[in-house]
Amino acid sequence: MVTLLALGIVQKPASAAPAINVNADAAILVEASTGKVLYEKNADVAHGIASMTKMMTEYLLLESVKEGKVKWDQKYSVPADISGMSHNTSLSNVPLRNGGQYTIKDLYHAMAIDSANAAAIAIGQTIGGTKENFVKMMNAKAKELGLKNYHFVNATGLNNRDYSGPGYNLPIVGGKEEENVMSAKDVATLAYRLVNDYPEVLETSSVPQMKFAEGTEDEFLMHNWIKMLDPNSKVYYEGLDGLKTGTTDFAGPCFTGTAKRNGVRFISVVMNVKHDPTVDSYTARFNATEKILNYAFSNFSIKEILPKNAALKNSKTLPVAKGKEKSVKIETNAPVKMVVQNGKDDQYKPKFVVDKKKLTDEDKLTAPVKKGEKVGYVTLESKDKNDLGYLPNAGKSSAQVSVVTKENVEKANWFVLSMRAIGGFFADIWHGVTSTVKSWF
Repeated sequence: MVTLLALGIVQKPASAAPAINVNADAAILVEASTGKVLYEKNADVAHGIASMTKMMTEYLLLESVKEGKVKWDQKYSVPADISGMSHNTSLSNVPLRNGGQYTIKDLYHAMAIDSANAAAIAIGQTIGGTKENFVKMMNAKAKELGLKNYHFVNATGLNNRDYSGPGYNLPIVGGKEEENVMSAKDVATLAYRLVNDYPEVLETSSVPQMKFAEGTEDEFLMHNWIKMLDPNSKVYYEGLDGLKTGTTDFAGPCFTGTAKRNGVRFISVVMNVKHDPTVDSYTARFNATEKILNYAFSNFSIKEILPKNAALKNSKTLPVAKGKEKSVKIETNAPVKMVVQNGKDDQYKPKFVVDKKKLTDEDKLTAPVKKGEKVGYVTLESKDKNDLGYLPNAGKSSAQVSVVTKENVEKANWFVLSMRAIGGFFADIWHGVTSTVKSWF
């Protein structure tokens, strides 16, 4: 061994991905097609989310548009109180004229790009009718999406005290000092669903700047708070195209980012990022995001664990009752892919899960069986005891494919079935006789 080591012949084991330490109250990294969790820190503890709240408002808006309940060209007339808030320059806003009419599309752009709070309130009222009802919708949708540690009191992410100011006094839900909270895992789950259910959101979140109400007297140049989108910015990140920033005194600097390179997309969340006094809080959250995404792209990739039409190692066939053949071959109908840490291609093992509804009491398929008939699915199980699993209600099903029959099996006629029954009868007799004879010796 010493000689081999000296000659450099012994192959070194693949090195594990270096550990990262994100200086934030909470953080998480997931692969966006499956929701596979790759890194987490205090991911189940609820913290303030500030304007990352607007991802929920975006989700409910895009859902309402899809269902035909709200239209993009629908006009919203701005009341005095919302107009008053929109002119509060201490809050993120796009100014809305008192009595002015704007399309829902314009308000959506203002909310998604410039994080406009008054625009978010207007959208919430449009969808829910009242602030109270929209907050109920937010919490109900969170439950539906499988979130665990959350509480919504408004559509913006502001502290409720910010709903009152010079020239406006908007009604609130909850206490005067309440603010929306979620865990990092819940924020990532919401982002995962937003990106996968409504991928068009990235067409807006990726815009560095845009003119609000272009061509009208209310035209206003909006700048995206995500500075990582700007090629001229010191925090520019190639492939990043969203998703939502957030900052309040309670929440601290937060950011949900997503980036895609070489066909692989990751989602990261950082909450209340700590930073050196020489670095401003806005830059700090982007630096933390860069650290997480660099870790992701450097250490993980999508690998094909099983090819299409693969025979399963311990389940190559299923027995068939009343068929011309007594069994049928089965195979995967698509490749099974998984995000894998570099050097750990063997971390996952395929597991076949048969559809029990397809089987008889004797665990057999019943002829006739058609080629391509789904009989179950194959999923991947991790050998790593420290595996972080998936987001709630997310992508475990995305990391599995159907198992189907490879050929047809026709139903046997009565004569074949009768001969089998007779053969089985005599086989049982013969087995009994041989067993008896053996017992004599």
